[in-house]
Amino acid sequence: MKLYILEDETLIMQHLLQVVKTISFVEVVGTSAEVAQALTEIPALKPDLVLADIRLKDGDSFQLFHEIGTEDFQVIFLTAYDQYAIQALNMGAFAYLLKPIDEVALVSAIQKCYQHKEEELLNKQQLSIARDHYLDKGIAHNKRIALKSMEFIEIVPIEDIVYCKSDKGYTTFYLNNKTEIVVSKGLKDYELLLTPFGYLRCHQSFLVNFQYVKKYFREGFLQVLDKEMIPVSSRRKEEVMRYLENIA
Repeated sequence: MKLYILEDETLIMQHLLQVVKTISFVEVVGTSAEVAQALTEIPALKPDLVLADIRLKDGDSFQLFHEIGTEDFQVIFLTAYDQYAIQALNMGAFAYLLKPIDEVALVSAIQKCYQHKEEELLNKQQLSIARDHYLDKGIAHNKRIALKSMEFIEIVPIEDIVYCKSDKGYTTFYLNNKTEIVVSKGLKDYELLLTPFGYLRCHQSFLVNFQYVKKYFREGFLQVLDKEMIPVSSRRKEEVMRYLENIA
């Protein structure tokens, strides 16, 4: 697992390096004491995990991750201040550790992140098999799904779902009759279920039914019904193109 460390306190950086060097599956691919340096290095080095202080001399890492996104890696925040916990969790932090860093807690968080990465790899393999089956065999249009909102359970034909959007542990289903259904489950819970029926995760927050895709704009957007635009993340553009070429 490739690791990048963003920390501007020399003694803490040295301590972090000593700890992570004892973990056999971790490879440190880069370190920095500056947000500006990390802004260019993290996208180039493509780490699986970033250990990041929140407040640094030239800025804060929240702004950094807002600019580069965190879809391609996990983040463990390190800070001497506990008031940032909610903001870190809203950004999707894998863990939030207070300084002075407890070695056992740090190792445990990294191990959990590694296990999570391995599970994601398995899920990707399963999704790849499901997509290949869809492209080879097509889909059946008579399947239905039960969507459980706070007020009711609605039975919806899978083909009626235009796209799904996730936000902080909730998923909103947008249907072709203009209705929306919000359920208290994350998008990942539905990705494996819907992929065999022509759906593709084009972005961390979006799962799209390609039956309704009308155009793909090369700057990174899919147009669905009524000219609504769905973003395509940079790491998923190649997969979207392959998908479009196979179903054309």
